[in-house]
Amino acid sequence: MSTLTIYSDHGGKPEFQTREHAKMREILSGIDVRFEQWQADRGLADDAAQEAVIEAYRTSVDALMHEYGFQSVDVVSLTPDHPQRQAFREKFLDEHTHSDFEVRFFVDGSGLFYIHAGNKVYGILCEKGDLISVPDNTPHWFDMGEKPFFKCIRLFTTPEGWVASFTGNPIAKRFPMMGEPV
Repeated sequence: MSTLTIYSDHGGKPEFQTREHAKMREILSGIDVRFEQWQADRGLADDAAQEAVIEAYRTSVDALMHEYGFQSVDVVSLTPDHPQRQAFREKFLDEHTHSDFEVRFFVDGSGLFYIHAGNKVYGILCEKGDLISVPDNTPHWFDMGEKPFFKCIRLFTTPEGWVASFTGNPIAKRFPMMGEPV
């Protein structure tokens, strides 16, 4: 179940937690993070190709592309049996920013975003049906878990996609990883 957990940026016990999508959307909009739920306009096979996945969400994808001027869209997926899953996981576990939005729509599976805004850290467990858009230059990190399972639509304002700029802040080490108790 999608969950928003808010901490002090010093770590420790959560200050607030909710699983209510409307409340999550309201709180996250206060830090300019877009959080929505999307539904496919048709059924999708588990092994659906990238084109079929994008077409199933075409209305929502096109609306977002028009609103923000996104230039490209793709689908990324990872499964627990992927031989490089640990290397992919470690790539995103440290706090970083991007000069572009980071937009992910979870077609399937789940992932844990942490956003560092002001003196708070917002942990957002995204699951199937969730769209999250992290604004450009916003410090954040992402954990896909030890046994990653997700399929996500990604949107970019440049055809090359985004590049991570690591902050050097070790803050991510103070917060639970995906699958660890809160």
